[in-house]
Amino acid sequence: MSQHTVAVLGTGKMGELVLSGLLRSGRPADRLLVTARRPERGAELAEKYGVTVTGNAEAVARADIIAIAVKPQDAGTLLDEIGAGVTGGKLVVSLCAGLTTGFFAARLPVGTPVVRVMTNTPALVGHAMTAVSGGPHATDEHLDVAEDMFRPLGATLRVPEKQQDAVTALSGSGPAYFYLVAEAMIEAGVLLGLPRRTAHELVVQTALGSSVMLRQPGSHPVELREAVTSPAGTTIAAIRELENHGVRAAMLTALEAARDRARQIAEEMK
Repeated sequence: MSQHTVAVLGTGKMGELVLSGLLRSGRPADRLLVTARRPERGAELAEKYGVTVTGNAEAVARADIIAIAVKPQDAGTLLDEIGAGVTGGKLVVSLCAGLTTGFFAARLPVGTPVVRVMTNTPALVGHAMTAVSGGPHATDEHLDVAEDMFRPLGATLRVPEKQQDAVTALSGSGPAYFYLVAEAMIEAGVLLGLPRRTAHELVVQTALGSSVMLRQPGSHPVELREAVTSPAGTTIAAIRELENHGVRAAMLTALEAARDRARQIAEEMK
């Protein structure tokens, strides 16, 4: 893996996650190139990570793997700029939410391998969930390379590209849902008379412990929930209120909205 030179185009928040993960995996800084829209951002990345900051065209010319981490609405303009330079079997890895590999194939030389990736912000602490999908010209070897890139960020999973919008809704946006629930629980704790710091610690540790239990082999959320839910107890009283307020239905509707927005982004970019 270390023999490849990687260019990260558009090193914003998501691009920096990829950059830091590659460095943690042992890739030498001299095998990494980054681009940034603002010169001050480029200077910040160079000082922080010791990587080379350059223009898009030069980065593409020097790299074997091109990770595109710009906003979806900026991807077309970027591909118009760099497309002709993506030659010689260079691998393109897209982190642009909603954009299909076909979007890239239509703007790159025929036969260019493209891998579509959706990761999430727990990459900052080495616990990302990253899903990878190959375009028509991406081989298993290309998918292996992409997985190697993102494995230092957390777990990886291969999915058919047709499932990527659902992945975006479920795990790409997923951390925000958990943070919203945690925020609501902390506020409820304050309402019940707990100091905010105490409520925060209780909720965070409870969430951590619950996630660890969910990771145990053979565990299932229904069984784990039932183990906490005693007949006529406090938990079932709370669960009844959550059900009365349509928590399940709201979650289903919310994820459908996120999936549909991902599809809408792709339609807007055609």
